Amino acid sequence: MTTGFSSNSCRFADYFVVCGLDTDSGLEPDELSALCQYIEATKFRDGARGHLASADEGENFEQSPLRRTFKSKVLAHYPENVEWNPFDQDAVGMLCMPKGLSFRTQVDTREPQFHSYIITREDGSRTYGFALTFFEEVTSKQICSAMQTLYHMHNAEQYDILHTPATSPLGPEDAPPRPCPPPRQIPRPQPVLHAAPAISRLQRFNSYDISRDTLFVSKCICLIAPMAFAQASRKVLQQLYRAVTAPQPPPLPLESYIYNVLYEVPLPPAGRSLKFSGVYGPVVCQRPSTAELPLFDFAMGEVFDLLGVENVIQLFTCALLEIQILLYSQHYHRLMAVAESITALMFPFQWQHVYVPILPASLLHFLDAPVPYLMGLHSNGQDDRTKLELPQEANLCFVDIDNHFIELPEDLPQFPNKLEFIQEISEVLVSFDIPPEGNLRSSDAQAKYPGGGSFRAADMFPDNRNANLASSPLHSYLLRENETIARLQALVKRTGLSLDKLDVREDASSNKDSSRVQCDQEELLMHQVNIQVREVFANRFTQMFADYEVFVIQPSQDKESWFTNRDQMQNFDKASFLSDQPEPYLPFLSRFLETQMFASFIDGKILCHDNEDKEHALRVFDARVDKIRMLNVRTPTLRTSMYQKCTNIEEAEKAIEMRVTKMDHTALHPHLLDMRIGQGRYQQGFFPRLQSDVLSAGPTSNKWAKRSAPAQWRRRDRQKQHAEHLYLDNDQREKYIQEARNLGTTIRQPKLSNLSPSVIAHTNWKFVEGLLKECRNKTKRMLVEKMGREAVELGHGEVSITGVEENTLIASLCDLLERIWSHGLQVKQGKSALWSHLLHYQESKEKNDATPGGLGPPGFIHDPERRKSDGSSAMPPLKISLIQDMRHIQNISEIKTDVGKARAWVRLSMEKKLLSRHLKQLLSDHELTKKLYKRYAFLRCDDEKEQFLYHLLSFNAVDYFCFTNVFTTIMIPYHVLVVSSKKLGGSMFTANPWVCVSGELAETGVLQVPRNTLEITFECQNLGKLTTVQMGHDNTGLYAKWLVESVVVRNEITGHTYKFPCGRWLGKGVDDGSLERILVGELVTASSENDERMCRTPPMQQSPGMMRRFVNISPNSKPKLNTGQIQEGVGEAINGIVKHFHKPEKERGSLTLLLCGEYGLVWALEQVFQHGFKSPRLFKNVFIWDFLEKSQVHFENAEQRGVSLDENWQTRVHNFCRFMHAINNTSRNIGKDGKFQMLVCLGARDHLLHHWIALLADCPITAQMYEDIALIKDHSLVNSLIRVLQTLQEFNITLEASLVKGVGI
Repeated sequence: MTTGFSSNSCRFADYFVVCGLDTDSGLEPDELSALCQYIEATKFRDGARGHLASADEGENFEQSPLRRTFKSKVLAHYPENVEWNPFDQDAVGMLCMPKGLSFRTQVDTREPQFHSYIITREDGSRTYGFALTFFEEVTSKQICSAMQTLYHMHNAEQYDILHTPATSPLGPEDAPPRPCPPPRQIPRPQPVLHAAPAISRLQRFNSYDISRDTLFVSKCICLIAPMAFAQASRKVLQQLYRAVTAPQPPPLPLESYIYNVLYEVPLPPAGRSLKFSGVYGPVVCQRPSTAELPLFDFAMGEVFDLLGVENVIQLFTCALLEIQILLYSQHYHRLMAVAESITALMFPFQWQHVYVPILPASLLHFLDAPVPYLMGLHSNGQDDRTKLELPQEANLCFVDIDNHFIELPEDLPQFPNKLEFIQEISEVLVSFDIPPEGNLRSSDAQAKYPGGGSFRAADMFPDNRNANLASSPLHSYLLRENETIARLQALVKRTGLSLDKLDVREDASSNKDSSRVQCDQEELLMHQVNIQVREVFANRFTQMFADYEVFVIQPSQDKESWFTNRDQMQNFDKASFLSDQPEPYLPFLSRFLETQMFASFIDGKILCHDNEDKEHALRVFDARVDKIRMLNVRTPTLRTSMYQKCTNIEEAEKAIEMRVTKMDHTALHPHLLDMRIGQGRYQQGFFPRLQSDVLSAGPTSNKWAKRSAPAQWRRRDRQKQHAEHLYLDNDQREKYIQEARNLGTTIRQPKLSNLSPSVIAHTNWKFVEGLLKECRNKTKRMLVEKMGREAVELGHGEVSITGVEENTLIASLCDLLERIWSHGLQVKQGKSALWSHLLHYQESKEKNDATPGGLGPPGFIHDPERRKSDGSSAMPPLKISLIQDMRHIQNISEIKTDVGKARAWVRLSMEKKLLSRHLKQLLSDHELTKKLYKRYAFLRCDDEKEQFLYHLLSFNAVDYFCFTNVFTTIMIPYHVLVVSSKKLGGSMFTANPWVCVSGELAETGVLQVPRNTLEITFECQNLGKLTTVQMGHDNTGLYAKWLVESVVVRNEITGHTYKFPCGRWLGKGVDDGSLERILVGELVTASSENDERMCRTPPMQQSPGMMRRFVNISPNSKPKLNTGQIQEGVGEAINGIVKHFHKPEKERGSLTLLLCGEYGLVWALEQVFQHGFKSPRLFKNVFIWDFLEKSQVHFENAEQRGVSLDENWQTRVHNFCRFMHAINNTSRNIGKDGKFQMLVCLGARDHLLHHWIALLADCPITAQMYEDIALIKDHSLVNSLIRVLQTLQEFNITLEASLVKGVGI
């Protein structure tokens, strides 16, 4: 994507470069890349990975000299320098020949290879390079004899190895000592050559005879350009190469053509096409207008052909979520094509992180970078993925391009409407005869596309692997077997998409245009594939974000202060946006909205004042969004998951066809230059040494170099072109945009230079600083999100912005921890660096604790500040143990992978508020950390590590249920303790007690509790957060009366303790005669905090410290409330329920607590009915239920007497009596207060409470049983009570099963 190129450049190309062998300095091994390979090889030899490759591959280490790499140099570049794009010699040298020099003899294939590359500067602006590598005969005698000498040395070594007696493949122990190579010639393994017996290998490959063989060396010619006109540049270079190898010299000296491209060919303005002359034919390039998608000139069809649609979509999803991506191929141009295609398809978003589509061998340590990156790695012909040591795999997308294979990170969400999306793309591909499942014989694919590997499919090394793909260990994932594709093919058949018709369409268009089209037919075809596929992708985002502008939060302060506080500011109302989205989109969107690319996109939107100010991508996108809104009559905020296909493909295609049919401009033709006699000599097969005096400066009187553009391009076009990159000229805005881009990112681009240890150290230091900053921002973001209203009161953000998927934030924290733990690893083991470290720790601790003196389970901290819990002194607190928490995770059979285990362990530690403490304990084993990590690793930077642990400590301020809520199907042990009152005969109790525990996810069923201990431990499927405990006894024995203070239940994995207060009797003839009760409880928070843990935030709802009923049994002794207090109580209870339903579903607490807990609805209505209740005679308790039963009898009698009242009244009476009957007839022994609670809950559920209050207020029984001052006799108070209760009508109240068990209504 040509987003950030320098606007000052108006030339087609800035530089012409020649790279190759510098005969003056001779053969120098490519030290850095060789060193990397050497270290790898010795690592293999020392068995660091626990096993060694067979002796067959030991050859890898002692490469034959023809397979080694030597330093290439930039031999010449013209002009010397241009001010808007300073020449970067190191980067150009590395990327023109990323593998260094290669040698061949006359028996090897020597096809020229084209590849492109990109140089991204630290400010994010880009320059493109286009390189053609070919082989030239070595004429220097010194070089040939040096190669001969290397061969003599090499063959002597090989001879020793081959004649070592060995009966079996050499294992790590019995491998003979290898002669170490001389320090200057460090061999670097190239492709492993799997040829048969060793002797024949010596004869076949290790033969260079100076008298018999011709030696060839690679050379590269390259154009460096401000915009990516890949096809035009390829043609220019190929024609120059053809001129050198042709039997006849070219019409003009090569200098004329190069001078022409450098100085006389301008960039076409936006929306125009340009034709200029190569050596043998015209070259055409065209540039999209400012209203079209940005320029893209690589063959996208080839990418789909190599990977298949399904894989491209998965890779695209990974890129959008800023997951680390590593592309792997033995063809440089494929690495570049895939990387550029994926970033181009992201329109209107832009990749914000490290972007190195071709990673030179000397920069391999960048794979250690603990930041999101998109990098391409040359596979060196090694197809075996297992040999590739990658430091970070927990969150890595690995793409093996040549083998049609992709490895994805765990928990990757699906792209919205994925199936329909794949089908739409497939239809486009099928119409161009590209198989949607990809072409497994990918080496043939290049023949079809002009962007491919130029002249032949074979790269610099013959590619023999694709022919026998089945032997590859990776073929298991090949798309031929993929269900999605099978479903799609069925879909394509059903939609009646006929290939014949589509081919006809294509032929018709080619006949129609072939006479007029100025570029090759295949190039036009490439442009058509590109634009159609890109339009389909762009349409997905226009549909998905059609109303994004509504949710952009414009800053209230000026731009300066907005920038100062940028990382604390919210720029997009994520919660509201997500609440409008269809459910299936949420897993992807909630993660996408958290990315840097989305934040930068919105920042760009906030920064632009008007349309002129906008970046090109944003302007095009906004125009499309406006168009969609005009076409769609539906309200802009109501989203639909209806799939809407792309409609503007034809229009986009026409624009391109018009440009290539009618050329807007033709550049000057090449002409003879003012060269001295004898210059420009020509020798077939050799690229000449060019005359620098004529190429080093452009024409002095060039019209368009002085003026902005030739007259015929019109002033309007000039403004348009200027506007396309306007944002780069305005210094102030450029500074802002740059700052916005850098937020949250650490190091944007690796500097491609010859790296000294100090540069590497500086880079690593940048990474450490960046990780710490990211940790600080993440913890702050998560706390603000979690604390919600409290944070708003403290001024961190706005009320509406809470409720972004908590899981998304925790998953991104897990990714950050994995990146920190994989920074600077010595030797990688397993996919999760964090889990690997934990296992090492567990192993060392278990060894130490195996000594007989060790007390208790290993890894426990024996200290007085163990976790205390005020649940009850009777229940001993859980010990804090990192190892025990690991064992819990290891015992969960559902979690199969290391990455999954590490994430589960992090979630569990967060829920237990022990994450910081556990990690501190893990890192306190300094010996282990030293053994596992290099000196520069984040975990060995003491100050940063301390700050990091301190940031994590802040999570202790909030309650997370991120383990309980995610692992809903696992088995969890629970411990139940019944605390009975010792005072009143509790010890003489003879009946058999039971409990039944219910949570948000499930309930246990009845569990018998031993009478003597009153505690029980049991295992059952995760109950979720606990809500109620039903308890009772079977009323057997002499003394079946039991006074219970409370029930305490603890989750033995998370340590969460719930207390369910009771304070009532269970037994016949005592209290309300109840044999069972439903208790409502809440989480107990640790009361005595140790100094390491921060103070807790107040809980969301008030916890029932002591239940509404008191141990004093006589109702008379209850504190009396006046009518004002009672009304307030009812109002508060109703308010709590209303607030509950106004929260997002994921944030709601327990509704049971609001109904039956302390100061809940049941308590409030109890106060209403107890107010002014006439005092009963001595020693006789009268309950509200007694009053309700009498009223029921009265109503039934009235019905029987046929008292004629309105129908409305009769319905209400009928309902009231039906509910009373049902509750009275239940088989449960729940007592009178329990029955009242059940009636209130059912009345709330069915929205009948206000009707019943009205009935009872008018009932004659009320007059008998209540004093005159009673609230229920005051009509105005009763009316206001009815109005308040009516507010519950709009809510759909669902009751927990335990509250209404046994009532069949």
